[in-house]
Amino acid sequence: MKAMARYAAPPAHVRVIDFGHALVLVDYRTGRVQALLGRAADQWRQAAETSCSSALAPALTTRLETLGLLVETPELTSWRSTISGTTPITSWGSSEHSASAHRPRLVSPGAAVAAGASLASVLAVRYGGHRDTAMHRVIRLLRQVESPSCRSASVTQAEDAVHAVRAVGWYSPGRTACLEESAAAVLFLASRRLGAIWCHGVAADPIRLHAWVQTEDGTPIAEPASTGAYTPILTIGARHRQHP
Repeated sequence: MKAMARYAAPPAHVRVIDFGHALVLVDYRTGRVQALLGRAADQWRQAAETSCSSALAPALTTRLETLGLLVETPELTSWRSTISGTTPITSWGSSEHSASAHRPRLVSPGAAVAAGASLASVLAVRYGGHRDTAMHRVIRLLRQVESPSCRSASVTQAEDAVHAVRAVGWYSPGRTACLEESAAAVLFLASRRLGAIWCHGVAADPIRLHAWVQTEDGTPIAEPASTGAYTPILTIGARHRQHP
C-alpha cells in the first residue's frame, strides 16, 4: 500500500523571527524558545517558502515536533510569515548593560494599591496552573482586558503605571521581571479605562527576550535605549481605540 503524504507546519501560537545568522522560534503557549543556526536555519527558510516540511531533515523535524514547534497537518498548509529581525552590530561581547537594581520612585498610596492588585492578578494567573502554559495564560489575560472603549494612555499616564508596578514589585515575594511588570502595567491602565500596547520581542547578540509597554505612537515606556535592539514579534492592544 502506498504511504499517505505527511505534512507538518508550525502551529498558530509559534512565532518565528529571522536575524540572518539565526532563526528564533517562540512558542507563546509554553514559553519555549528554540534557536536554529546554520544548516537547520536554512532548511527552515526553505520549508517556510514552500510550505513543505520535507525540506527539513528528518531528525530536525522529529526534534521540532517533540518540542511542539511543528505539528502534523492533514494537508499542505501555508506557514506563518517569518518576521525579519533587526540585524545586530557585532559586539564581540563588548556591549555593556546595567545589571544593578535601582530602587523605584515613590508613588501615591492609591496608585500602589491599584498596582498591587494588578500585579497580584498577573502572578495569580501565571502561577495558577501548569508552568508549561504560564505564558499562554498571561497572554490570554492581556487579550481579555484590552477594550476598544479604552482611551489611549498618554506617555505620562503609562509611565505612572509602569513606575507604580515597579514600586510594588520591589517588595513582591514572587518573581517580578519584565513579563510580570509589563502585564501588570497594562492591567493597571485598563482599570482606569486607559490602554497601551504590550510588546514582546527578541534581540540578538546574544539572543534574548524582553517584554515592555509602549504608547500607540511607538514610544517605549520607562525603558532604556537598549530596548531598541528588540524586534517585537507579538503585540497586544491598541485596536480601534478611542483617543482623548
